[in-house]
Amino acid sequence: MEQQLTLVLLATPKGANFDEQTLDYASSSSSSSAPSSTSSFTRTFLKFSVYFSLVALAYYFIISSFTVPPPIFIALDSPPVSPSGNVSSPKCDLFSGDWIPDPAGPLYTNHSCPHIQDFQNCMLNGRPDVNYLFWRWKPRDCDLPRFSSSQFLDRVRNKWWAFIGDSIARNHVQSLICILSQVEEVVEIYHDKEFRSKIWRFPSHNFTLSVIWSPFLVKSETLGTSSDIHLYLDQLDHKWTHQYSNFDYVVISGGKWFLKATIFHESNTVTGSHYCHGRYNLTELGYDYSYRKTLKLVRNFVRDSTHKPLVLFRTTTPDHFETAEWNAGGYCNRTMPFKEAEAKLKTVDAVMRDVELDVFQNFGEGSTNFRLLDTTGMSFLRPDGHPGPYRHPHPFAGGKVKSSVQNDCLHWCLPGPIDSWNDVMVETILNR
Repeated sequence: MEQQLTLVLLATPKGANFDEQTLDYASSSSSSSAPSSTSSFTRTFLKFSVYFSLVALAYYFIISSFTVPPPIFIALDSPPVSPSGNVSSPKCDLFSGDWIPDPAGPLYTNHSCPHIQDFQNCMLNGRPDVNYLFWRWKPRDCDLPRFSSSQFLDRVRNKWWAFIGDSIARNHVQSLICILSQVEEVVEIYHDKEFRSKIWRFPSHNFTLSVIWSPFLVKSETLGTSSDIHLYLDQLDHKWTHQYSNFDYVVISGGKWFLKATIFHESNTVTGSHYCHGRYNLTELGYDYSYRKTLKLVRNFVRDSTHKPLVLFRTTTPDHFETAEWNAGGYCNRTMPFKEAEAKLKTVDAVMRDVELDVFQNFGEGSTNFRLLDTTGMSFLRPDGHPGPYRHPHPFAGGKVKSSVQNDCLHWCLPGPIDSWNDVMVETILNR
């Protein structure tokens, strides 16, 4: 507005000055003859009439050129402003993009965060390369604001945020804690006997953070001396459902545990199994059957509950084992992200994501408390971000043969690519 007004003011005086100079020149020329009182009055009247007409005309052009700004208001469909001040378009797909170089690096280090589980502390365990630390996720059609710990904690003051799932959920929580602990140190106030479920608190913000160990999300148990896992596909795991009413924000995830050998129960009847190799004469129904049944049960619970926290379902996490699986010598030794179309999702990961999208993609229609955190694609492009052999300290010390060292190509180094999950999570939940 100021620039436009300045341009108008700079342009207008030229015309005004030109007209005034012309008028002065005309009056001085006519005054050279001997005027009578009548002609003098007439000339003076005409002079002032022309002068005021020109002034009025100049004023009109100034006013008509000056644009009055519309009233300031926030429309219901206006793009939200992120905590960093950047505008994030709701039409932008946060999960379609590329990993781009980030010279700034991570928000924390393994030295500044004491909450990293040993298995994910890749630098401490001797990983020699550091290039995997200097990338950030960039959606194609918008900017993704960098995580701000202080602004996040201000937004979640007096709130309770829970992560429900398996060890990847725990990996995600540790990433979030490491980022937030750069602003305020967290206090652990609870853990279960196996240290799998935990509760932390950020005292000055009265912010509570939980991770609940529930790898199947439904009731599961191992019966007798057999190692077979029994899944009750019509009963959600009470470890998380009985706490659900406490939570303001919830991130739910599932996945890889459904690939294990499992026996299915529904309505007090064994209905089938997965990966039991014909034992017990049970019908092989597949992991996608139990996964779909489970996610539908979760969806219905969230939809029908009278308590309405803001819920995210995080899609499956792809692994990057090459040449073989984790227990057969599979490894991951890449040091750069994939380019798009350079590789392809494994069948099991593609099937799981298809199930997730089928169950949840339309759930948000008409719902104000559910979002899909579709991190599968962005995670798949980061085969360089896993501990690999550095899940244990100095794995090749003493001349160990590389092929004999077990790799972790599923979980993520901390710091590492999983930190970007928090960027898209905050943008999805708090800014949209």
